[in-house]
Amino acid sequence: MSAIEIDIARQELRFGGKTYLVSTAKKGVGEVNGSLCTPRGRHIVRAKIGGGRPLNTVFVRRRPTGEVWTPELHARYPGRDWILTRILWLSGCEPGRNRLGEVDTMRRYIYIHGSPDTAEMGKPGSIGCVRMRNADIMELFDRVPAGTTVSIRED
Repeated sequence: MSAIEIDIARQELRFGGKTYLVSTAKKGVGEVNGSLCTPRGRHIVRAKIGGGRPLNTVFVRRRPTGEVWTPELHARYPGRDWILTRILWLSGCEPGRNRLGEVDTMRRYIYIHGSPDTAEMGKPGSIGCVRMRNADIMELFDRVPAGTTVSIRED
């Protein structure tokens, strides 16, 4: 089984011979809870959420809200951190680095997820998660089984 490779410096995600532009944390890399940074190291896709939902489905706390993102909805809630379409929930595999205690990726709710069409890809902008275009996360979601290894690196 292929691994997902996320390159922070290039703002790219690679899987199965395909490369996607992404957006990682505006505050850079880091593993500590509350840092709003993207965690490094080896992870797995612990859970896949949103299969079968329409494009632009809005999620809050991993649950669909019943809303579908539109520019009008975005304008109504300008400060909202939009999690759309699909979620790949990550879990760290390295105790003390990205698993357990104050550095637990899963307890930090770090995902690979869809974003509004207006979200800029190819440059940092998230609050820790890895953002993707909605069409890209739908495609990736369908290709990636739960348990897939995810490597997040800076170089």
